[in-house]
Amino acid sequence: MTFAHMTAVADRIERITSTLGRVVAWLALVVVLLQFALVIVRYLFGLGSVWLTETVVYAHATVFMLAAAWTLQVGGHVRVDIFYADASARTKALIDLVGALVLLLPFMIVLIWLSVPYAARSWSILERSQEASGLPLVFLLKTLIPLFALLMALQGIAQAIRAVAVLARAR
Repeated sequence: MTFAHMTAVADRIERITSTLGRVVAWLALVVVLLQFALVIVRYLFGLGSVWLTETVVYAHATVFMLAAAWTLQVGGHVRVDIFYADASARTKALIDLVGALVLLLPFMIVLIWLSVPYAARSWSILERSQEASGLPLVFLLKTLIPLFALLMALQGIAQAIRAVAVLARAR
């Protein structure tokens, strides 16, 4: 596979990552509005809603889990910038490559391996909230875990491809 093909694969992965991230980011507004409504209803009218509270939790989890790969793509994750910030492009690429191959991808593979059966069990019984008036969608919430791991792994692959391309050009 040539560098052009590898870069095309990275481009496709990153298009998916950024499109999904941008779409899901709008859920942050939904979370804020729902939480605001929940506070107003609770403190002004003395009413509570398990359904609305769980909706806020589900939306927040969806934002976090499905936008994490996009955050990695745009460099928004926390990293130790002591060495990285002033490093050359080649050194940054080497750090990104090692980080993706040694840390990110193995962890995401283990997370997929452990979370797929966990989500599958939840789907097999169409798991519901333990609260009587809660959402009947716990199985969907648990599905976010392997989906998160898959998206992060894909973004890690794209990051590794980009790093290899930079290292190859530096030669």
